[in-house]
Amino acid sequence: MRRSATALLLILPLAAAGPAVAGETACWFENGAIVAPAAIADMTGDFVIDLSAPRTLLHNTKAQMSGYAELDLTLPVRLAGQRVEAAPILVSDLDYRGVGFIAPIAGVIGADILGRYVVIIDFAPCRLRLEPQGWAERSRGRGLPVTVVGGVPTVQATASDGFSSLTGAFALDTASNGGVRARGDADGPRQKPAGVLAGLSLDGRLRQRVAAVRAGDLPPGVAGAVGVAILSDYRLRLDAQAGRLWLTPARLESKEKGPGVTARP
Repeated sequence: MRRSATALLLILPLAAAGPAVAGETACWFENGAIVAPAAIADMTGDFVIDLSAPRTLLHNTKAQMSGYAELDLTLPVRLAGQRVEAAPILVSDLDYRGVGFIAPIAGVIGADILGRYVVIIDFAPCRLRLEPQGWAERSRGRGLPVTVVGGVPTVQATASDGFSSLTGAFALDTASNGGVRARGDADGPRQKPAGVLAGLSLDGRLRQRVAAVRAGDLPPGVAGAVGVAILSDYRLRLDAQAGRLWLTPARLESKEKGPGVTARP
């Protein structure tokens, strides 16, 4: 039985004064996206967790119901036991982002919030962990180089349609129902299939016949985005400020639940 986002937030420990601590929360897959409970000011709800979004967004309906008329706000944000006291929030009509979700989407937590932390995502079961910069845990190995382009963390990848290929900076899209997202209409749903790519090369591994979607704007300089259908093969640990991404292959037994399977707390 799914617990309400409000109830979940009440049991999440908030970062207190003193030494920085890590926090985490259960998340779930829906519509190919990672969704987690969060709050902007006193507005709680289900928020899409999107590393490929440069800005954190709040649904205009949610804002209006709470008495906010402005489109640009500065409000506290709570997520996975962490709190940002004054975060820039863009109020927008997010009906197009909510297509196919069972419950209304309250907003999108973007890279402007997530990039303040070391982000760890386990996909099966779904867990989101946020570690403050300088946290004691360290990842083994050098990891993949990460470059922030247009406000979003990117890694080098190569996509091919079988006739030509494109190598460049690819964002990490934790909110699209596909393996690769190409630039598309700003208000296009991210769940509509747009064909199959011949291949995608990432981290020295070539995936063949990768499902693609074409929707949503991408910052200038970003060639495309790697979606959850590929990222879920790994445990993802991203330290955007240090410029590193660690992709640890997920255990075989944990792959029984994957993208598109609701794994709600």
